[in-house]
Amino acid sequence: MGENIIEVRNVSKFYGSVLGLNEITVDFGKGITGILGPNGAGKSTLIKIIMGQIKPNMGKVTVMGEKVWNNPKVNRMLGYCPEQETFYDRMSGLEFVTYCTRLNGYSRKEAMKMAKEVIATVDLAKDMNRTISGYSKGMKQRIKIAQSLVHDPDILVMDEPLAGTDPVGRIQIMNLMYKLRDQGKHILISSHILHEVERMTENIVLINKGKLLAQGNLHEIRDSMDRFPLTVRVTCEKRKKLASILSGMENVISISYEGGSNVLLVRTGDPNMFYEGFQEIVLKEGIRIVSIDCPDDNLDAIFKYLVD
Repeated sequence: MGENIIEVRNVSKFYGSVLGLNEITVDFGKGITGILGPNGAGKSTLIKIIMGQIKPNMGKVTVMGEKVWNNPKVNRMLGYCPEQETFYDRMSGLEFVTYCTRLNGYSRKEAMKMAKEVIATVDLAKDMNRTISGYSKGMKQRIKIAQSLVHDPDILVMDEPLAGTDPVGRIQIMNLMYKLRDQGKHILISSHILHEVERMTENIVLINKGKLLAQGNLHEIRDSMDRFPLTVRVTCEKRKKLASILSGMENVISISYEGGSNVLLVRTGDPNMFYEGFQEIVLKEGIRIVSIDCPDDNLDAIFKYLVD
């Protein structure tokens, strides 16, 4: 198995004449991995196949080296937090998680003990006896996460866990993901909210229209995209002098000023060559650089480029 927790090989899924997934091959490693794409991209279909809820028309999936379909051993390894809210609203949080735990074969006494412990893990202990109908969106997401954790799985699969939550709820869920990762859990997070997944992990899988666009470390993906022009923001003294010098570099496509500040926006077709030449110029000319950053070196820019 090496570093791979989940392996997907040539998986396709048809819904009648509609193609949900198109021959996807992808590996999921340890830690947190983001499964990203717009609504309808095939993320939920891929997750349900990994969970063994639906069977692919073609290809195979293994979890920890075990086949997924109809395999109770794999079921015990996986915890699932679905996108849909399928609660019994009159139940309290404790009753809901206890009920889900009993479905796994535990006695009522065992299930309640386990439920209380996992509800404390997601910071809902003081609200566990409230009815779920009175929970906020963020609380509902955390109680769903609690039921996915109650049997202590090795792998957590989260389908849009941040959807609809307010800023405070999102921070709480993100912090919970970090805590679970540090405890040794491996987590798959499906989302279309690119910048929030980028805050949780640099390991990503990009999907669109049922096809795999890219996988791996987002910065490595960006570095491999030689044809993707990149914008570099430079804050400096003597910006006109620097602009004049940089305009003569072969790999510079354009230069513009950002408002009335000392900021240059430099568009380059070869980031690696630009950075090497830029360093030499700055040292030679003695121009003081206040800061340098790259607004295009992010998940949103990568995704837009790959989809267009």
